[in-house]
Amino acid sequence: GVVFIRCSVVSIERRGHVLMIGLDRAAKRNAFDLPMYESLARAYAELGADPALRVGVVFAHGNDFTAGLDLANVGPAVAAGQNLFLDGAIDPFRMQGPICRKPMIGAAQGLCLTIGIEMLLSFDIRLAATGTRFGQIEIKRGIFPFGGGTFRWVSNVGWGNAMRYLLTADELDATEAH
Repeated sequence: GVVFIRCSVVSIERRGHVLMIGLDRAAKRNAFDLPMYESLARAYAELGADPALRVGVVFAHGNDFTAGLDLANVGPAVAAGQNLFLDGAIDPFRMQGPICRKPMIGAAQGLCLTIGIEMLLSFDIRLAATGTRFGQIEIKRGIFPFGGGTFRWVSNVGWGNAMRYLLTADELDATEAH
């Protein structure tokens, strides 16, 4: 059976052995705020703890995968060194603490900026709709990509290609990303 749970910023739907995790802040272009981080981390913990679930799929409601961080909301917490994940939650960016050991698939569309790229790069399989636009634009804001982008870009596309996007904030589309 299908079980569907929707909180204010993340939806969770069980489809057999698959956990569908939807970014659901479409009115804000799915920009990551603290409640989205917490909800996503709880969804990963559910996936990791349930032996009936075999794989997770992260997708986005609305036109855009994510416009990146909601800096006004997340920035102060990051600057203060605050842990963004509650006890028992699993870091969806696979950067700290326990990780979800089940395969993760990401499906992007529309705009995919900053933390969205970092999350996609942490997945085992990544899909992008034609027309998806990517940008690792932290350099334009004078901040550091804290979700693993600096090392995952290099391991996925090589040093030269990674530096182009990390140091220039150039945008690329789904065809170029492929």
